[in-house]
Amino acid sequence: MDAWVRFTARSQGRERLLRTAQYASALLAYSLRRSGAGPELVTRLTQLEAHLSLGRKLLRLGTSVESVEAAKRAIHLPDLTLRLCVTIAHLNRAVYLGCDNLLWAGKVGLVPGLDQAKWSQRSYRYYLFALLLSLSRDVYELSVLAEREERSCGKGAGAEGPGGPDSGLTPAGRGLARLRLLWGVLRSNPPLLLDLVKNGCDLIIPLDRLGLVRTSPGLVALCGLSSSLLSIVSIAQPWLKLKP
Repeated sequence: MDAWVRFTARSQGRERLLRTAQYASALLAYSLRRSGAGPELVTRLTQLEAHLSLGRKLLRLGTSVESVEAAKRAIHLPDLTLRLCVTIAHLNRAVYLGCDNLLWAGKVGLVPGLDQAKWSQRSYRYYLFALLLSLSRDVYELSVLAEREERSCGKGAGAEGPGGPDSGLTPAGRGLARLRLLWGVLRSNPPLLLDLVKNGCDLIIPLDRLGLVRTSPGLVALCGLSSSLLSIVSIAQPWLKLKP
């Protein structure tokens, strides 16, 4: 099991590169279509996007095992909120990847008669659940760090009275102070900032595919490209990957 997990982990970087190329092709095709380019070039880019998507599905074969193993490790996290968010997110990702593997088998003819539309919607639904839980984890970690920073600042400014340093501010002023605090926490925690932005970009994709939010193919491609580049950064620089 461990050997299989190590093997699939090595393919993650290649899958991210294909994902970057896929969404770059989609964004370029959308831009060319908007600018009135010839349909032949747009069709070629659309076909390239489809081929890259199929290649990514091939690289993700069996990676649901890795998500299950990650969920088993997350069960032992001491923080209850983190334990729930991270464990259930990994389990949803495992089911999403299982659906994705089945879609690949249907596209290459191994499972003839597979209802691609139904399984694609099911796949995006589990992907959406996984992203929402990952974002909940990011927001929880941000709130914990902000509260810790606020207590630290409060101790340093104890001479200003029992109301704290912001006690004399208007509601708008307190709101701006809170935003500055959150931004300061994110700036001092690059892994959390990167993960929050990446998950936020990824969230647009299943929301659009499931019809929950009306966007444009250009926005979906831009968000997918952005999150792919951020993923490559976190793989190339392991210290930027949010743990656990």
